[in-house]
Amino acid sequence: MQIGRRQVVLAGVGLGLAAMAGPRLLAARESEPQAFSTYGIVPAGGELDQTATLQVAADAAAQSGTPLFLPAGIYSTNRLDLKSGTHIHGVPGRTILRYRGGGTLLSLKGASNVRLAGLVLEDGGNALDKDGALLAAHDAKQLEIADCRVLGSGENGITLRQVSGRVRDCEFANIRKGALFSEDATGLQIAHNHLHDCGDNGILVWRSDAGEDGTIVTGNRVERIEAKSDGTGQNGNGINVYRAGSVQVSGNRISDCAFTAIRANAASNCQMIGNSCARLGEVALYADFAFQGAVIANNLVDRSAVGISVTNFNEGGRLAVVQGNLIRNIFIRKDVDSRGIGIAVEADSVVSGNVIEAVPTFGILLGWSPYLRDVNVTDNVIRNAHIGIAVSVDPAAGTALITDNLIVGSKDGAIRGLSGPTPVGPDLARESAEAYRNLAVYANVVR
Repeated sequence: MQIGRRQVVLAGVGLGLAAMAGPRLLAARESEPQAFSTYGIVPAGGELDQTATLQVAADAAAQSGTPLFLPAGIYSTNRLDLKSGTHIHGVPGRTILRYRGGGTLLSLKGASNVRLAGLVLEDGGNALDKDGALLAAHDAKQLEIADCRVLGSGENGITLRQVSGRVRDCEFANIRKGALFSEDATGLQIAHNHLHDCGDNGILVWRSDAGEDGTIVTGNRVERIEAKSDGTGQNGNGINVYRAGSVQVSGNRISDCAFTAIRANAASNCQMIGNSCARLGEVALYADFAFQGAVIANNLVDRSAVGISVTNFNEGGRLAVVQGNLIRNIFIRKDVDSRGIGIAVEADSVVSGNVIEAVPTFGILLGWSPYLRDVNVTDNVIRNAHIGIAVSVDPAAGTALITDNLIVGSKDGAIRGLSGPTPVGPDLARESAEAYRNLAVYANVVR
């Protein structure tokens, strides 16, 4: 290829401009602050108390705007109070802040724009305050916790009150009580964390009074959650939503919990979508007590005492869509009064497009005694249940529409009425339901 005079001239001009700009760019770079600073901090192997030097460095980072970088190693410290604008970065898995005392390890009150990344927060065996946590934040805006590990807390892992921001890509392990607790959030996302081997709960999203919350809980892996503090359901949950409205819980993998994978208690407009749940001791997906509005869709449940329960109409619990879920391998657990049910609903609900297989009692249970109102059950596949669909025929019970379901292998009838816990009358999939004024049953297929 021939190079013309024009290209040669332009190339020369470009080289000249680059030569002139080079020293200026170098001088500009030298005058700019470094991306990170250690502020003279070096690890001391966990033997020395480094609280004072760490606090000075954190305060300097907040004031200067240059993030504090902590090299790999162990830093033993009492409580550190973080101010607005504090950014602390470490080497993921290798920069360890070890708790010595002071009630909590990291504390934020009224701070904004705080970022913590690549840190290990570790309980050093010194007692936290009762119901305390390794990290406690109150009235914090735009808090970001990323790529951190929270390990071995004798109380809670992280406690957030009135906080906005994100907790993402972190690990929580060997926490005595709850791994991650949020109350009265103001715009929070909890995403892509791994929580395992916790004593009471995984993720808790609560409000002090019932109201809209809007926290997004997505893409987390939660496993091996016990109920060491006992109770009848307040502990032993992978994800627990309490009085917090409009919370979205989606795309999580939850397994091996003593009680529930996702429990929304008195939490209106909660969505549980696309979660994978396995080996749960009680109800896998639970909407209960005084709520209005729940969407439980496209989830997979494999092995639990109850697959899905939408209940407590007597307490105001109503209004739900239960759609497109796959539920299988349900078992009976008598010690917590769980009856081996696939799906149970009570009021103002649609149950459609679900596949339910291997259930020892009822594939779908509609209502309980008088607690039934306006339920539509259509287009479900139920295989190998003791009774395919059971529906309350109590004189005070409301209306149920049961149509276009495929029910295979039911041992004691495809569709049966219930008086309290007792099946009554004929199989309504094969004989008329005209004797029950509250039921419309037609076009179901039974094999």
